[in-house]
Amino acid sequence: MARVRYIGPEPVTVPELGGRTVEPDEVVDVPDERFEGYVCQPANWESVEEPRAEDEAPVAPLKKSAAKLPQREG
Repeated sequence: MARVRYIGPEPVTVPELGGRTVEPDEVVDVPDERFEGYVCQPANWESVEEPRAEDEAPVAPLKKSAAKLPQREG
């Protein structure tokens, strides 16, 4: 799913999202195939996360761990 932010001036009801009300500055998930239908309205919506390409694998989060110190011998 792609993500967009509603930047319009007042809450709006979006039938495509099950009739839910979207508040100004709220980020919502939208179907990938409908992403362009939202971002082509720059007065109301802005892109947050574009749809992933079909052949693109999901990106695993980076693991953060402390580096191991070398052990001393003897």
